[in-house]
Amino acid sequence: MQRRPLGTSGLEIPAIVFGAYPLGGTNWGPRDDEEALRALKAAFDAGMTAVDTAPVYGFGVSEGLVGRAIAGRRDEIVVMTKVGLRWDQNHGRAAFTVPNESGKARTVRHDGRPSSVRAEVEASLIRLNVERIDLVQLHAPDPDVPPEESLGALADLRSEGKLRAVGSSNLSMDQMKDSHAALQPIGLASEQLHFSLLARSAEQERLPWAKSNGVGVLAYSPLDQGLLAGAVPASRQFPKGDKRSTRWTFQPENRALVNNLIERVVQPIARDHDCTVGQTVLAWTAAQPGISAVLVGARRASHALENVAAGEIALNTDERDAIDRAFGELQLVRPRRSAWARGLALISRTLSRS
Repeated sequence: MQRRPLGTSGLEIPAIVFGAYPLGGTNWGPRDDEEALRALKAAFDAGMTAVDTAPVYGFGVSEGLVGRAIAGRRDEIVVMTKVGLRWDQNHGRAAFTVPNESGKARTVRHDGRPSSVRAEVEASLIRLNVERIDLVQLHAPDPDVPPEESLGALADLRSEGKLRAVGSSNLSMDQMKDSHAALQPIGLASEQLHFSLLARSAEQERLPWAKSNGVGVLAYSPLDQGLLAGAVPASRQFPKGDKRSTRWTFQPENRALVNNLIERVVQPIARDHDCTVGQTVLAWTAAQPGISAVLVGARRASHALENVAAGEIALNTDERDAIDRAFGELQLVRPRRSAWARGLALISRTLSRS
């Protein structure tokens, strides 16, 4: 698989990175630890030698599985994890709720305090069973703690030899600039952000800035929860609790529009390369300027190997442009706001000008 530098961090990663979010179960259904380990090991053996995890994925489960999978081959694998979202204490603003294995909702809270960042890294070192983590990222900025403070704690831990590089995730453009400046001389190694054919706002500022400043970019949700793989027909009904049922991009009329475009534009290109639609979309995403790598989850070895193969696909300029142009012209149906919501927005705009 193609390998690329992650910004100026000195880390080298494959174009497709194993996203270990689904291994923890919770929103993804029942856990299967042995199958998860087979998926990780299959990916590593095939050349996907980097994995992205986080403490909050399965409340420690994902990190523990990654630790088991890299045992005996630590020097081969780039291990990336995160800090800043905690479920094991009551400090900080609520970020979201997620069910545990028994179905009981747990509240996940922001906590970017330096003391908390340090405690999380120490706990991750134990779960991963390593002496040093390759990349530790601020998972999401804490509304009550400037990102520079949280990232500064990571820089201190780097100087102590507990991690190799400091990264961020879900920062605004201004937060990226301020954090990169505050971390000098090492700077930000990377920013992890949502990027796909249906989520391309990063092309306007963040990707060009990151490229010109030597900051790597890790793209998550490249297949938009299966929609861009052509795996979600417009007629599909989602079970209770599946959040896709409330997302505007997953409304039946929008799924029909996306699937039509996939059939007309992406499917012929996939056939020419003897690969799947999902692999073609991953190859397009990995080829975009400024993208260092694409994060893709897998719960089975067969899915992991399919993702690995996407890293070997080289779309030509005409193919990339055809996909780019088609989705750039796509007009999805946005939900209409209620009269109440429109009135509230008008009042807010009026007050902001006064």
